[in-house]
Amino acid sequence: MPLYEYRCAEDGTTITLLRPMAEADKPVKDPEGKGRTFRRTHSTFAVGAGGTTRQAAGGAGGAGQCPSCGLDGPCGL
Repeated sequence: MPLYEYRCAEDGTTITLLRPMAEADKPVKDPEGKGRTFRRTHSTFAVGAGGTTRQAAGGAGGAGQCPSCGLDGPCGL
């Protein structure tokens, strides 16, 4: 099962849950019981190369990003 990130629109709290793909887009009830509702958000992912880890948000496409993978700076691809 994949990990998904969910965000509360009321206070911005973000949680990560392991859920089946069929349930990925369903809203999540507050795990702390405070009545908040969490909705799925775009997740980030880590890419490791040569002993380093980089964070990337899929497809942002800003200046200075590698045209192959979208990471900031050279990626070596």
